[in-house]
Amino acid sequence: MSKRDFYEVLGVSKDASGSEVKKAYRKVAIKYHPDKNPGDSEAEEKFKEAAEAYEILSDDQKRAQYDRFGHQAFDGSGGFGGGGGGMNMDDIFSHFGDIFGGGGSPFGDFFGGGGGGGRRQRKGSNLRIKLKMTLQEMAKGVEKKVRIKRYTSCEPCNGTGAKNGTDMTTCSTCQGSGQVQKVVNTMLGQMVSNSTCPSCNGEGKIIKNKCDNCGGEGRMYTEEDVSINIPPGVDDGMQLSMRGKGNMPKGGGVAGDLLIVIEAVEDANLHRDGENIHYELHLSFADAALGTTVEVPTLSGNVKVPIDAGTQSGKVLRLRGKGIRDINGYGVGDQLIHVSVFTPNKINSEEKELLKKLRESKNFNPSNEHKEEKRKSFFSRMKDFFAQ
Repeated sequence: MSKRDFYEVLGVSKDASGSEVKKAYRKVAIKYHPDKNPGDSEAEEKFKEAAEAYEILSDDQKRAQYDRFGHQAFDGSGGFGGGGGGMNMDDIFSHFGDIFGGGGSPFGDFFGGGGGGGRRQRKGSNLRIKLKMTLQEMAKGVEKKVRIKRYTSCEPCNGTGAKNGTDMTTCSTCQGSGQVQKVVNTMLGQMVSNSTCPSCNGEGKIIKNKCDNCGGEGRMYTEEDVSINIPPGVDDGMQLSMRGKGNMPKGGGVAGDLLIVIEAVEDANLHRDGENIHYELHLSFADAALGTTVEVPTLSGNVKVPIDAGTQSGKVLRLRGKGIRDINGYGVGDQLIHVSVFTPNKINSEEKELLKKLRESKNFNPSNEHKEEKRKSFFSRMKDFFAQ
């Protein structure tokens, strides 16, 4: 399968400035970020494709080569830094982690990308937990404390795996740099790419004597209480992440992430649809005909709602602002009350006689006016509803 044009991948023109390229990459990368698309292999490929495009177009020299020779300028160079041949998530976060940080995001560590710069560090595995939340908690936001078991850095050796944290020697393969260079001949001349040193796994040092506490792993399996601040507006199935609260890798590096999957607890009375809350109100025939005042549960407690005389079954009442706040801060939903007039399944003889008398009354027979109301189109009724 042929590669897409890098400018097309980021959605920029060929004369786009460096800042425009960076802005476009950030937009695409956030859209297809693994934390926002868990288990979506297609999104992951697009995420990598965008990083590859940015790696070339953000470098003036590489961009000039690409503009002249296209993808062929980097064919065969291999590894990250030569067209993305060996690119993985650690490469992307290590090189471009700053793209995802900053900007005043209200979510802090959520949807984080990891830091960049310097020698690439190994990243530990992620942890995934399910967090049960009620509708009330989703509406207000909440701080939850959970206990997790994870690998953390060994304190006696500072995560190095070496006795006292210092009993190490410089790696002879990479001379302490943590990287080895590979030179490849291309049509443009020699291309140099860097990769992690296989002897020291990028650490630049070799352990002489292992730590007695962790046996040289540089990590310990521990229990930890974690406070999770959940913002208002989260929904069932949504996944959030806390950077650095996953497992530490062997021999040091950076911890993986804690992935939090929101699981909604079903409410006995209220049902959610996006930012709106729905409640089904069952009225007796007498209350619907005569009018009354009823108490209705909401996310913030019971409220009294007046019911007009002659209220019809199927009518929808709206309590504005009684829904759930949009997670991006775009307003608050409403609570919709669906009126259902109750018809008893069983009646006694006295009630039966009363109903027979009422049936003969003119007011208890559908009039032409009522029939006309029934014939109103769906769109007309929806218009009336939204005009409330």
